[in-house]
Amino acid sequence: ALLGTGLGHTGAEAEGFGQDARTSPPVAVFNWTAQLVEETYTNITQKCWEFFVDLMRNVTASELCEWQVISRPYSFLQACLEGWADHLRYGYPNALAEQYIFQSHHRYFHNCTLEHQVYFDPPEDVLLAMIIAPICLIPFLVTLVIWRSKDGKAQP
Repeated sequence: ALLGTGLGHTGAEAEGFGQDARTSPPVAVFNWTAQLVEETYTNITQKCWEFFVDLMRNVTASELCEWQVISRPYSFLQACLEGWADHLRYGYPNALAEQYIFQSHHRYFHNCTLEHQVYFDPPEDVLLAMIIAPICLIPFLVTLVIWRSKDGKAQP
């Protein structure tokens, strides 16, 4: 009832949200109980998610990690979650919005990091050698400098 038909059409999404904000009485928002606001936000976020899923149907598997392709649906999801939270004075970020963001990453973008090389710590024996080698080299270099300076000849 609150969303109207704004979520169904890409050209009308902003109009649908704006129209609802203009037609709902401002006093009603302040008189809502916290439970009613949470229930309303839960229903609206579900509609935001459903519209995001609908937009993502147009994205092929090979395009899932291309920001130019997924930025519009992803940005819409984020704006929808944040905008309605602000409109309902629910607070953002919140646990429900984070759940939908995590769900989007898990469902659509979980393989995107595999394209970039992931760095791990080296094994402990290699790490230990990399730490101890310079430490052992320092006394040798100090000894060499002292020995060379005791020669007594002027350095050019």
